[in-house]
Amino acid sequence: MTGRPLSLGVLGGMGPAATAEFLRLLAARAPAATDQEHPRILLLSDPSIPDRTEALLSGDDAPLALLHDGLLTLAGWGAEVLAVPCNTAHVWLDRIRAELPVPLVHIVEATLRATGAASPGGAWLAATTGTVASGIYQRCARAGGYRLAVPDDALQRRIHAAATLVKANRVPEAAEAFRSAVLELRRRERIPVVTACTELPIAYAAAGLPPDNEVSSVAALATACAEALYRPGGPAGCMAATGSLKGAP
Repeated sequence: MTGRPLSLGVLGGMGPAATAEFLRLLAARAPAATDQEHPRILLLSDPSIPDRTEALLSGDDAPLALLHDGLLTLAGWGAEVLAVPCNTAHVWLDRIRAELPVPLVHIVEATLRATGAASPGGAWLAATTGTVASGIYQRCARAGGYRLAVPDDALQRRIHAAATLVKANRVPEAAEAFRSAVLELRRRERIPVVTACTELPIAYAAAGLPPDNEVSSVAALATACAEALYRPGGPAGCMAATGSLKGAP
């Protein structure tokens, strides 16, 4: 490896277990042979940021100021690239992204690029109720001409419950709940499941479900961050993802 990677600022705590998993996966994806070849990571883990789904469903912008201030703090500390391992938070991040002084690696765009490459024919969206209700994934998928299937209300409640159980450190219960929901989705249509809440990959792995039937938003963000840190200037935006969404080279 030649040259140093850029410094990454991570605004985490939404939730803490998902942030820890993101950092683990990022370390695994770094093309580094020594400690010194890994990126410098500046972490601000702030679990006080209000619940994103509750805020979205109530029309409250309570998370916005803390998200904005946290990212500016990280940039002020010297971060050259930013990442937020929380899908739902990106509903607000889309509103302030242009104001950020350094680039943000967008988890939705990264996840849909990975999804399109893995399954050009479509995928199930498994996310918090706030993420689904916001339409952030559906809009980005439509911009790339990609088919993203959305669970019905009953299954959506079960998926959201699994994410909540992970946040409560009740991973075995989360795994059981999510496993049954995923098997029902796969019974309806055998396409991969996009775990588009950063707690859900933890539940998916604990459930012992087949790895090749999942596209993890945490893994996708880690991969995109590694690319941005070691090879700056990669794709950005929903439209930049359209080739991958349709399975193009």
